[in-house]
Amino acid sequence: MSENTKREITYLEAVREAMVQEMRRNPEVFLIGEDIGVYGGAFGVSKGMLEEFGPERVRETPISEEGIAGAAVGAALMGMRPIMEIMFMDFATLAMDQLVNQAAKMRFMLGGAVSVPMVCRAPAGSGTGAAAQHSQCLEAWFVHTPGIKVVSPSNAYDAKGLLISSIRDNNPVFFIEHKLLYRTKASVPEEVYAIPFGKAKVVREGSDLTLLSYSIMVPRALEAAAKLAEEGIQVEVVDLCSLKPLDTETIVQSVSKTGRVLIVHEAPVTGGFGGELAAVIAESEAFDYLDAPIRRLAGRNIPIPYNRTLERASVPQVEDIEKAARALAREGR
Repeated sequence: MSENTKREITYLEAVREAMVQEMRRNPEVFLIGEDIGVYGGAFGVSKGMLEEFGPERVRETPISEEGIAGAAVGAALMGMRPIMEIMFMDFATLAMDQLVNQAAKMRFMLGGAVSVPMVCRAPAGSGTGAAAQHSQCLEAWFVHTPGIKVVSPSNAYDAKGLLISSIRDNNPVFFIEHKLLYRTKASVPEEVYAIPFGKAKVVREGSDLTLLSYSIMVPRALEAAAKLAEEGIQVEVVDLCSLKPLDTETIVQSVSKTGRVLIVHEAPVTGGFGGELAAVIAESEAFDYLDAPIRRLAGRNIPIPYNRTLERASVPQVEDIEKAARALAREGR
C-alpha cells in the first residue's frame, strides 16, 4: 500500500478534492451555488476553490434554487459540466421542475441528440438540530424519476470516487452527502480514481442476516453488527452506495446466503427506498431462501423535530438497529 493510499482525510475533504481534481483536468467543469465562493460553502466544502479557479468557475448565485438548477441545465446542454450545490437537500424541492421535468427528460425527448452532464450535490439528513425544513432525506423522490442517477456514499473513499464518476457521466446525477458524515475520516488515495455506479459493497460478512443500507446508516449498521457479534449473531452489512442504478445481484446473493434481511434508512418508512428494496427481494430468487419476513427499519412518519432528544428518536440509531437485527436473527428459530 502506498503512502498516498494510507492518507486519511475527511468526507468533506474528499468531496472537495474530487471537484478540484476534475476542475483542474477539465475546463468545462464548474461549481455553481449559494455562498460557495468567499464563504466556502454552508459546510465549508468549497473553501479555497474560489481562490484557485476564480469567479467564472466558482459561480455565486442569488438565493434561488430553481435559478441555480436552470442555469446548470442550460450550461450542461451547451457542453459544460456543472456541479450545482443545493445548500440543504430540502431546498431541492424548489428546483424540482428543472431537475425532474428538464434535466431528467431532455436527452430522451430529443432522441439522444443532447446530453445533460450535471451533478446536483445535496447535503442531507438529521442530527445537527436544523429542524424540519433542513434535515430531510428525499432520495426516494429522485430514484422515482427516470433519467436521474442517484448515489449516496457512506464514507470518504466512496465519496471521492463516486463524485468523480458523477462529474464525468453524461446524465444528471443526484449526489447525496449526509451532513454527519462530513467530519468522518477514511483512507483516500490522493490520485484520481473513479468508482462505477451500480456496485454495492459487502462491508462486513455474516451468516445470520443481511442488513441493507446506505449513507449514515452504514456506519451505524457496522457498529450495531460489531456489538451483535459479541452475542454470536453474525450480521452481513451491504452498503448500496448507488441507489440508481442499483446492484440487485449483490443484494440477491447476500439475502439468499443469510435467509434474513433488514433494510435500514433514515428517510420516513412510508414511500421510502426501503419499500423498493423489499420489492426487489420479493420478486427475486432470494425470496425462496427467506426464513423470516423482510423487515424495514426507517425514520418515523413525522417531520424532523428541532428538539435534539426528539430528533434522535425520529430516525434509527445504533441501538435501534441492534434491537431490530437481534429480533430478526432469532425470528422463527
